[in-house]
Amino acid sequence: MTITFITGANKGLGRETARRLIEAGHTVLLGARDRAQGEEAAAALGARHVLIDVTDDASVTAAAADVAAHEGRIDVLINNAGVHGPAGDPSDLTAADAHAVLDVNLIGVIRTTTAFLPLLRSSDDPVIVNVSSGMGSLALTHDPSRPESHAIAPLYTASKAALTMLTTQYAKSLKDIRINAADPGYTATDLNGHSGPQTVTEGTDAIVTLATEGPGAGTGRFLSRHGDIAWS
Repeated sequence: MTITFITGANKGLGRETARRLIEAGHTVLLGARDRAQGEEAAAALGARHVLIDVTDDASVTAAAADVAAHEGRIDVLINNAGVHGPAGDPSDLTAADAHAVLDVNLIGVIRTTTAFLPLLRSSDDPVIVNVSSGMGSLALTHDPSRPESHAIAPLYTASKAALTMLTTQYAKSLKDIRINAADPGYTATDLNGHSGPQTVTEGTDAIVTLATEGPGAGTGRFLSRHGDIAWS
């Protein structure tokens, strides 16, 4: 039985990923920082809620200890938790604004990955999926035919660009783990006021693909529901 841990999984892409992976036969550990919302989502889906705030060292350490005590390992880690941050004119951005976004979207991934590596290394086929975005792609955000090129979200885009690079560095260094990034695409979620044209099911296609590939599938990739995205 594949054991999968998902951060930020009480709603949106995380919750739909949990639903689809449970349907595919995974045992899902639903990570959420709000206990009530996490427990509600877990009960509805047939998952186990694990309390985790990816911005808090002690919370992440406690979550890993909880999983170690109950399951003893994980096979798939999906770093899904994310925030959008300010949009539009960046003239008034502050260091506090930047810290708030990066602490979830980038540093939170580092905290969680480091804490869960021992649990992943107890798996026969460990996998990490980082939920990034085409909004962090230089190529896509400079292509006027793409919706990514018309959005102004300075901190979100910067954090996702950093996350895709971090993914490649992990993939090059951690040869015993398959590590890839997923671009959900412009999906209707709370993150964008449900303005995206894709459903959450469509938005989770790349995440689910990367979480369910068999041994020997590639590492260091950036995948959308339409296929591989160039690292640019």
